[in-house]
Amino acid sequence: LQTRQNLYWTPCATHCIDLIFEDFEKHLKVHQTTIKKGRRITTYIYGRSMLKKFTKGRDLIRPCMTRFATTYLTLSCLHEVKASLMTMFNSEEWKKSKFGTSQEGRKIENTILDSRYWKNVTICLKVAAPLMVVLRLVDSDIKPAMGFIYEEIDCAKERIQSNFNNIKGVNHLYTVNVNYEPIWEIIDKRWDSQLHKHLHAARYYLNPQLHYEANFRNDNHEVKHGLLDCMKRLVKDPAIRTKIIMQFLEFHYTRGLFGLDDTKECRKEMLPAKWWEMFRDHCLELKRFAIRVLSLTCSSSGCERNWNSFEMIIEVRDLFMVFKFLSLVLDLN
Repeated sequence: LQTRQNLYWTPCATHCIDLIFEDFEKHLKVHQTTIKKGRRITTYIYGRSMLKKFTKGRDLIRPCMTRFATTYLTLSCLHEVKASLMTMFNSEEWKKSKFGTSQEGRKIENTILDSRYWKNVTICLKVAAPLMVVLRLVDSDIKPAMGFIYEEIDCAKERIQSNFNNIKGVNHLYTVNVNYEPIWEIIDKRWDSQLHKHLHAARYYLNPQLHYEANFRNDNHEVKHGLLDCMKRLVKDPAIRTKIIMQFLEFHYTRGLFGLDDTKECRKEMLPAKWWEMFRDHCLELKRFAIRVLSLTCSSSGCERNWNSFEMIIEVRDLFMVFKFLSLVLDLN
């Protein structure tokens, strides 16, 4: 990057959010304990066919796009079949079975019938659900997340705050498990060290779906600083940068083509980069800068999936060559 100073390096957003889920499990005791018990429950049920009929064949492990997010989806599945599980462990069939009289079975039964466990599951899901929305966004192959991640992270934090009834601080009458402050600290630590880049601030500013909203942070120093820093790095010509700054006024105050009714109506209907392509020679320098910024990807997970598929094809081909070689050897013998 020292030789190519007009390039940006940013970590994979999908991976960073997955690391946030990992940090929850590592640093929050209630998450660590609840997830551990959840794994024990799913392992026990999947190992015993009798128990599956009570869950009506529903999968308790729902694979997700990332490793640690899968853990929280599993808790969600357990929560969905909570009533069925409690019915099962209260049934006569269970109590008379060899499972119900075993030591391991009783441990699982005690966990399932413990209201405190389900309360902790709810606490974990209150934290995970808003971030799952962000994870699906950045991992999507359909809608580019480039212009949305800056805003979506803030929205996720606000939803978490709301889920905990705005309770903040460990010295509150409630326990640390029901206040949002330690959750925010974990998210902010990852966001500030890995994802909080000027490039994301520039994307936020240039996204027409967000720029004209009532809650848009136009006067935010962080956003403006990120926008100008990004422009300085990606646009080396000072004369072009000056033109872009002048054209920001056209964009912000909806002057010229930006103020047409059709242009306004398309803001929510079109992808941000496609919206900018409509303007042809109007604010040409700003248009080129905006398209360049908004067309970049923020996640490599899609590439990883493609490479995994490619590797599987190569493995199958290599396996076919091995069989072909063996058949040739056998024929010679």
